[in-house]
Amino acid sequence: MTQNALNQLKSLTTIVADSSDLTAIETFRPLDATTNPSLITAAANQPENKELIESAFDQAKKEGYVSDELIERTIDILTVKFGVEILKLVEGRVSTEVDAALSYDTEATIAKAKELLALYAQYGIDQNRILIKIASTWEGIQAAKALESKGIHCNLTLLFGLHQAQACAEANVTLISPFVGRILDWYKKAENVEYYPIDKDPGVLSVKQIYHYYKQHNIQTEIMGASFRSVDQVLGLAGCDLLTVSPNLLAELEKDQRTVEVQLSTDHAHAHGHHDIQPLNKQNFKDAVEKDLMSFQLLQGGIDSFIKAREQLSTLLRQSFGIDAEIKP
Repeated sequence: MTQNALNQLKSLTTIVADSSDLTAIETFRPLDATTNPSLITAAANQPENKELIESAFDQAKKEGYVSDELIERTIDILTVKFGVEILKLVEGRVSTEVDAALSYDTEATIAKAKELLALYAQYGIDQNRILIKIASTWEGIQAAKALESKGIHCNLTLLFGLHQAQACAEANVTLISPFVGRILDWYKKAENVEYYPIDKDPGVLSVKQIYHYYKQHNIQTEIMGASFRSVDQVLGLAGCDLLTVSPNLLAELEKDQRTVEVQLSTDHAHAHGHHDIQPLNKQNFKDAVEKDLMSFQLLQGGIDSFIKAREQLSTLLRQSFGIDAEIKP
């Protein structure tokens, strides 16, 4: 009997659940899981997570936080609590994101990462099971470099091009998450194109370029394709180190009976032309991002959307605990 596409894919690539939905994670049993502010906010709106939210708020109050800091601390505790619950369901790691508002502040990102890890330690979670998720700005990458030097593993997210991937490799980060679907969305709008075949899909091609560069130069940083719009995009990167996939696409893959073919491998990478790239510094990194309109817009847009999601969660918590009057003078 032919295996479904999901099972075939699992034999080629580590599959990660892109979700904070504990039920979905329990259903698909991926090795790892990733979260982001949007996913945490969505999960916080689910009635079954009310107890988790209340316990996070109570803990923040017991720690002596008040006013705006009470809500911010509650969000951090809640984010970690979701991570702890996820780790009960997966054998591997969970990615936990630093507040996107800190994306251009290296020292603040480092401090927040350590705060999150200290919270995980309170729940008895080994830091090797945590990936600190940071936006791929120059400042974020430098924060990750400092954290990695201390043995703290990082996942660099909102990554849209080779220049960001190169900077992450030079920083020796554990893992990068190049976004596939958001790149496709941008090109469809910019070029007024309704459909790209997978062999011409800009998001898929971007990840392939990064994969080839990493394998050609024996870079140890793991590549985890993210932000997929279709099962075809997912299967278009079969063989990538990891792929983080939403529950709805995991369900589609489970029903799909097609034969999955390897699209990425080290041998395949070496068969392609080598990329000769100069070392990066802050200025030429920022120049490269600004010259690439797609990368520039999506990086800032992604940061803004994650900030907005955190603000929505803040509003939800204020309303839930009736403390607007306490916080806002």
